[in-house]
Amino acid sequence: MGIVPLIFTSGWASGINAYAVVMLLGLFGRFGGADSVPPVLERTDVLIAASVLFLCEAVADKIPYVDTVWDAIHTVIRPIAGATVGALLASQHPGSLGEVAAGAMGGTTALVSHGIKASLRMAVNTSPEPASNIILSLAEDLSVAGLVTLAIFHPWFAASIAATLVVIGAVLVWFAISRIRRFRQHRRERKTQRAQRSAPQPVGAGPY
Repeated sequence: MGIVPLIFTSGWASGINAYAVVMLLGLFGRFGGADSVPPVLERTDVLIAASVLFLCEAVADKIPYVDTVWDAIHTVIRPIAGATVGALLASQHPGSLGEVAAGAMGGTTALVSHGIKASLRMAVNTSPEPASNIILSLAEDLSVAGLVTLAIFHPWFAASIAATLVVIGAVLVWFAISRIRRFRQHRRERKTQRAQRSAPQPVGAGPY
């Protein structure tokens, strides 16, 4: 059942960059002879739309705080894309996995990876320099391209890497949230200390 790991991997990738997934799958199906790709993704209008939106995301995803707004907008879009791609992939292999189950798998995986991506981006945006956003965005783009390509030829291997990235991402999110909380608590404590030092001393409170 190679379709199951392909659905899982495409769901993970959809949560990172849904337009890249549609574009890559369509190109592999149309020009690479990938039988697992649904014909609808190979259509010219679908490929053009996915390519244009991919270019828009490639720019927006590398600008601090703009990427956070973009992620917020795609909180619904990416899981829906993951579910749709999963259902379409299952429709190409009758009897392997029901379309509803495939859609649920793709959508859930996309939602999880999207949540990790958006959380890490918010943490990175606390940094004053923009280079980290660009580096992280490029790493995400390369990961999506690499895993979708690998999933076409070696689906189980790609799914194993995607699952590992989910675990690593969840750990990084936990670490980032803990660090931000400690930073904010330390900042509040410093503000409280400054306020106490600047408060006027009561009459006769000084040393004798």
